[in-house]
Amino acid sequence: MKYLVLILVVLAVLWFLRAGVHRGEAPKPKPGPAPAPKGENMVSCAHCGLHLPSSDALPGRGGMFCGEAHRAAYEQAHPPS
Repeated sequence: MKYLVLILVVLAVLWFLRAGVHRGEAPKPKPGPAPAPKGENMVSCAHCGLHLPSSDALPGRGGMFCGEAHRAAYEQAHPPS
């Protein structure tokens, strides 16, 4: 029984010390939404729809493509009019 009382006293002292430490601190502001990262424009491949950065895309007759194979496949399936 005496150990139970001792544990309760130690926990109460720690709780009071912790509360005293937090009283001296300035209140923390609530975190807001994170700012949007500044990136580059995304485009989608005209053949498969994959989204990729515009700097990685290959331009072609039908739009932007994720690779040479998709550009060739699209241009072969859609001949010029």
